[in-house]
Amino acid sequence: MQKQDLRIIFMGTPEFAVETLKSLIENAYNVVAVVTQPDKPVGRHGSVLQPSPVKQYALEHGLPVLQPEKMKDPAFVETLRSYDANLQVVVAFRMLPEVVWAMPEYGTFNVHAALLPQYRGAAPINWAVINGETETGVTTFFLDHDIDTGRIIEQMRFPIPDEADVEYVYDGLMHLGAKICMSTLEKIVSANGHPVSIAQDDSSLFTLHSSLKHAPKIFKETCQINWHQPAKSVYDFVRGLSPYPGAWTSLKDEKGAETVLKIFRTTKTDMKVDGRVGELLVDKKHLYVACADAWLQIDELQLAGKKRMDAQAFLNGMKDIENYSVV
Repeated sequence: MQKQDLRIIFMGTPEFAVETLKSLIENAYNVVAVVTQPDKPVGRHGSVLQPSPVKQYALEHGLPVLQPEKMKDPAFVETLRSYDANLQVVVAFRMLPEVVWAMPEYGTFNVHAALLPQYRGAAPINWAVINGETETGVTTFFLDHDIDTGRIIEQMRFPIPDEADVEYVYDGLMHLGAKICMSTLEKIVSANGHPVSIAQDDSSLFTLHSSLKHAPKIFKETCQINWHQPAKSVYDFVRGLSPYPGAWTSLKDEKGAETVLKIFRTTKTDMKVDGRVGELLVDKKHLYVACADAWLQIDELQLAGKKRMDAQAFLNGMKDIENYSVV
């Protein structure tokens, strides 16, 4: 088989997926159509429709774009079938019904931003950083009935520095995802559409832990900081949500009134806590919060209704900060 023999439908929505689509086009793969989410209402009254980054790139390169509301819609399924694709590539999209993922002759493979079987789910990058992992990666696997459980084709690893936030890891995996997609396609071509793949519970390839770590979707309540943890856990939690959606806490004044405070960057210290959890400490130009075992230095933060700023700028506008605490 030659790579020109592949008729590929690409499915994806955010910026993360654009890098892979770009690699497909630049490496002369035959992308016959692109599937992405419907345009999203934006603006004050939702009167403006904003196309996804994948749609924007696809239209700029003259690719047909499909935007189904429902993946099982018969009209969409028939339109998809009309492109006569023999392979589908999915990056950061949505759950597909069997009628869609089983349609192509060579199946549908997904580029997942984790080293499966660990971190199955919608937010693998965030949870890897939140959990203090020192390594993550990308995986290509064939879709099957369950989410992120299909047979693995290939994996590539990516180190997570201790100071890295989720934006750094996102950017690294975005480019690594494009790289592994190209490598996986080469395997598919050389194997005439049927590359070697391995089940996720195959102990010859994976060292399975006693319990798998999952990566569920992140909501606002997920992002609330629990200060009753070791400072290292809070440090990882903050960087795992920075810059978006942002870890938050409630800043409480002496009268008990609370204001939302987002925290984007912190620094670990070796200062042991001798006060209560959530107490604030100001030392010259530095702000600290008491965690379960040590003080955590707060470097960048944002008070509700204000701009993101460094700790010094925050302290300049909060002269009585010693009377506050976080909860």
